[in-house]
Amino acid sequence: MIDLTIEDNIAHVVLNAPKKLNSLDAAALDALAQAYTEAEQAGVRALVLRGEGRAFCAGRDISQVDPATDDTDAYLTGKVQPLLQQMADFPAPTFAAVHGACLGVGLGLAIATDVVYVAEDATIGSPFANLGATLDSGGHALFTERLGAHRTLDLIYTAEMMKGAEAVAAGLFSRAVPGDELLDFTMKRVSKAAKGATQAYLASKKLVAQVRDAKVGLWDSMAAENKAQAALCSTEDYAEGFAAFQEKRKPEFTGKG
Repeated sequence: MIDLTIEDNIAHVVLNAPKKLNSLDAAALDALAQAYTEAEQAGVRALVLRGEGRAFCAGRDISQVDPATDDTDAYLTGKVQPLLQQMADFPAPTFAAVHGACLGVGLGLAIATDVVYVAEDATIGSPFANLGATLDSGGHALFTERLGAHRTLDLIYTAEMMKGAEAVAAGLFSRAVPGDELLDFTMKRVSKAAKGATQAYLASKKLVAQVRDAKVGLWDSMAAENKAQAALCSTEDYAEGFAAFQEKRKPEFTGKG
């Protein structure tokens, strides 16, 4: 079950199937995609994703999957990848609060989110060696880029898990905090982002994606920055930010272009 609530320009998306550690079948993926669509249509200025119960998301729900008839490609290519791309392209800052298990598709949900805060004792890794399967949902790209080939294959071959604190220390995600502080820590930053200069955030989101996905180099990235900055000059938030600085007051951004 996927819950969506919108309050104060923030979309709260909750994976709410705690008895199965928020594992996701095809129907749940469709519901999650719909939640992101509705949040976008509502024009929210920030989004936070979390899981109810003991885990963020333990991956695909395979409790009823028969390997002999399972169409894995339809699940991954037809459902998971389009969802993750939709999440990554969401037109506002996105945050995830990750606790407990974050595996498989759950790891993919984190990868597709802009900022990921994890509980220090969260569980992250690739358990697929125990299933005769391979890491999916973008895990190979994330692990190899951040951890290198040797550590990536070590995690895959052994199926050993990383704790949240180790994952953050290795550069996988944003910050690690004590589990009982995770939600409050996350919401303070989500609330701040929802009141910020949304168009400037989106410009940076695009620039970071270019470096990550297209491997844009320093000077090409700088040229793109220059154009993005020039485009922001005509926004309401740019004018407000400068006025607030000059008047020595706190800016009041609307997020509008």
